[in-house]
Amino acid sequence: MQIFPERWRELWNEWELRLLLLLSLSLQIILILFGNRRKYIARNWIRFTLWLAYLSADYVASVSLGILASNQGDLDDGSLDNAIMSFWAPFLLLHLGGPDTITAYSLEDNELWHRHLLGLVAQVGVAFYVFVRALKPMKLNFVAIPMFIAGIVKYGERTWVLRSASSQHFRESLLPRPDPGPNYAKFMEDGMLKEREGFTLSFTAMQAFTVVPQTNTFQGGNLIPDGTILIAAYDFFNTYKRLFADLILSFHDLEKSQSYFQRSPCHVAFKVIEVELGFVYDILYTKASIVYSNLGVFLRSVSLSSTIIALATFSMIDRQRFKTFDVCVTFLLLIGAIFLEIYAILVLLSSDWTMLWLSKQEKLPVNQICKAISTFKFITSMNRWSNYMEQYSLIGFCFKGEPGDWHGVQRHGWIHKHVHGNETSVDVSPCLKEYVFQQLVEKSKVASNLSISRQLCACRGEQVLGEKKCLEKLGWSIEVEFDHSILLWHIATSICYCYDQKRNPSSVLDLRCKVSKSISEYLMYILVKRPSMVPNGIGQIRFQDTICEVIEFIRERKFISNASLACEKLLQVDTGIEPAIVKGDRSKSVLFDACRLAKALHSVEEERRWQTEEKWELVSHVWVEMLSYAAGQCRWNQHAQQLRRGGELLTHVWLLMAHLGLTKQFQISQGHVRAKLVGQ
Repeated sequence: MQIFPERWRELWNEWELRLLLLLSLSLQIILILFGNRRKYIARNWIRFTLWLAYLSADYVASVSLGILASNQGDLDDGSLDNAIMSFWAPFLLLHLGGPDTITAYSLEDNELWHRHLLGLVAQVGVAFYVFVRALKPMKLNFVAIPMFIAGIVKYGERTWVLRSASSQHFRESLLPRPDPGPNYAKFMEDGMLKEREGFTLSFTAMQAFTVVPQTNTFQGGNLIPDGTILIAAYDFFNTYKRLFADLILSFHDLEKSQSYFQRSPCHVAFKVIEVELGFVYDILYTKASIVYSNLGVFLRSVSLSSTIIALATFSMIDRQRFKTFDVCVTFLLLIGAIFLEIYAILVLLSSDWTMLWLSKQEKLPVNQICKAISTFKFITSMNRWSNYMEQYSLIGFCFKGEPGDWHGVQRHGWIHKHVHGNETSVDVSPCLKEYVFQQLVEKSKVASNLSISRQLCACRGEQVLGEKKCLEKLGWSIEVEFDHSILLWHIATSICYCYDQKRNPSSVLDLRCKVSKSISEYLMYILVKRPSMVPNGIGQIRFQDTICEVIEFIRERKFISNASLACEKLLQVDTGIEPAIVKGDRSKSVLFDACRLAKALHSVEEERRWQTEEKWELVSHVWVEMLSYAAGQCRWNQHAQQLRRGGELLTHVWLLMAHLGLTKQFQISQGHVRAKLVGQ
């Protein structure tokens, strides 16, 4: 018994290949239009759209090739359908090559380059099989040749780029030349010979002379907007991309960047970081490593000219013998292929890579070229990252849901529903960047050697509490695991903020208070939604236990209707006895430990007769230290993953710290020494 009527099956068999070809072309258009935009759009819709299109594109093209191969045996040898269908095979190779704006959806895709290499061999073989089976003495056979060239070029490019961006090959490409150092064996042999000759030997060692490039100023780029920034960013990119391969940096690299960033204003420093991370994104997720090279320009001209030749030739041959719809599909594929090539060229011309190249040219009419390029700047955004930071307030968002839902608070599903979708996005303000930048610059000036730099990187509040002589009262809050500290200080910051807002509304308008609240809610978001970016711990368990206790606290006091009132009542709870003594340690909730911390902050404020602003200065400095600690502890691959999600402030802070010398990946404290034997 057949489920579908025979007529329906025949209709599907006739149209399935044509529909799949048009779907494949549509997916390529989606990928090229949105592939590069995820670099600066941190929204779920673009993430889902690209994920679906990326996974579907290869599948649809591969299935279409399989159907083509299968149809060669089903169709009658005298049918012209064979001929025009075989002409579609190289277009599928072109689609399998993918657009220039996205080669990998995530870093893991780069590791699958072996699979793509096998796919290249297999799919090219299938396409040739289809072509050879349908060979007839007609002009259409010659039209397919340039399309095969374009398809193999595009597919080969993609496979090569995936291989180049895979962790092993990317790392190997950045390894320095092997360095055996000074010849120790020869030095000792010379010493032994001189001793046998009767000399009394001593030796002196001096630092070997090394030329350190001048980097405080970057020449050129005056005729291009942000030209000097592009030159500086590219220079640092060539060095600091080693961080994305988990390699170490030398003390010369530190000298190159530290002076530049210490002397630069905040907005310039962060813009250099933005451009630098943009280059890293392009290398890891797009065809930039080939496209922005002489070879890439040649291959792009070959693929575009081949497609144009194919379109022109197909337009001139006799098409009367083919089905009208098949001819229309073929024209759509040809025009679509040319559109994809031209759009890719426009993206190339409007990129930072092209602006960088122009900024180094002296003989070309740079101004006129820039004006011409600016006419199609609409293709790409001027933004290099989203410039957003997500905010999550544990207490505040307890009032987002309906009280009727609270009966399920102890179910994991409720926690998941409560957390996901309840964060908000805010712009990373210039004031916050300036505040963080100044703190990091001050730290870098203190980091005179590798040991001090590592100590500063390990600080997550100790330094500022020590300077303010608050370690005795507040030190316990930073001696616990890092996720524990984030929860403690986040809730304490919320309680203090609501208390000060009620007592003196103008006090919370202070920059230090705003910075504290923003970083507090941002790191809370990182802990909850990006747990892989913080050091290993039981942060998720602590979070869900704490939020359950907050809900229980509110539910028992039905008059609490908002976060401000909840914070006020939490502050009134007597915490004279440590919660762990009363409750034990089965529940990992830190709610009332955070209340103890908030009371301790108020106690310090009253005992020392601080102004409210002084208390917030202490809190904000602690949060900046926690932010820098979290940035330094996050692994390189997690930072790289965030580049495809619109970017994270944490990644920008991490790279800025590295430029300022605040990183553990500077492991070479001195260069070669030159030893000299002295004989008497």
